[in-house]
Amino acid sequence: MTKRLTEVAKKAGVSEATVSRVLNGRDGVSEATRTAVLTALDVLGYERPTKLRGERARLVGLVLPELQNPIFPALAEVVTGTLAQRGYTPALCARTIGGVSEMDYVEMLLDHQVSGVIFAGGSYALADARHDHYRRLTDRGLPVVLVNAGVDELGFPRVSTDDAVAVEQAYGHLRSLGHERIGMVLGPEGHVPSRRKLDAMIQVAGWDEGDAECVERSSFSMEGARVAATKLVERGVTGIICASDVLALGTIRAARRLGRSVPADVSVVGFDDSAFMTCTDPPLTTVRQPIETMGQAAVDLLVTQIEGAGVLQDELLFEPELVVRGSTAPAPGR
Repeated sequence: MTKRLTEVAKKAGVSEATVSRVLNGRDGVSEATRTAVLTALDVLGYERPTKLRGERARLVGLVLPELQNPIFPALAEVVTGTLAQRGYTPALCARTIGGVSEMDYVEMLLDHQVSGVIFAGGSYALADARHDHYRRLTDRGLPVVLVNAGVDELGFPRVSTDDAVAVEQAYGHLRSLGHERIGMVLGPEGHVPSRRKLDAMIQVAGWDEGDAECVERSSFSMEGARVAATKLVERGVTGIICASDVLALGTIRAARRLGRSVPADVSVVGFDDSAFMTCTDPPLTTVRQPIETMGQAAVDLLVTQIEGAGVLQDELLFEPELVVRGSTAPAPGR
């Protein structure tokens, strides 16, 4: 008990006596101090006293699929900073292979009486994945915001990059360089943002069913992308649009293992503009997601729900920006 009082007091920046008054429901503590103590208790993983468990803390969960892809730490930095400015304490939950699952994180966050949850890159984006844990959040009436496209029937507010505009920018750039055989390395079949990118490509390039050989699917890993991109390069594709920067780096590796040069033989366009893409060899041409604006918008949407101002059901679409670097060049022979 003494250890708990000491840790909570230090986390909340108050005395142990103040922590004791809050936990025992005594008067003489301001609402701001009381909130700070309860939030510290939640963040440190201690159970609230029974009489306080029905109250939600000013604690917000941010659930990410990983931290190895630089785009997710970048989003986390924006979201956690914006939450702190709004008076909320972020609880970062990042999944790892063989570690805690998204469903388990949801249960943990519910146990800690969070005020809301922001998801990025979760199973909501996979049409054939299980979505039961999201419905538990709906049943509890918990505010939720999704970053980037997800399955429609979940009904949560979404903050997304406009995938159609991203493909239009990437395809237009490669066509302006004279590329005629343009392919795509996308995420899994049921991945909704990848589906949107493919739909956009069908529209802008006028593809039909016979152009399926210009599309390969991959897990979001460099090794998966290398296998997928190898097939495209062997079929004579000279320009490749990828669904992430990680896939783009795997594509560059594939081209080089086949003895091709990037960009002299094969041009590659990524998606995200995550950290260090200026430092790759060659620097990566990519479509930049407006992560700062999207992260701030996600927090605004969540706080609006928490404060009871209603739920915006429409998806907010943010326009990306093509960033041209060294991984694209005129098509061979031009």
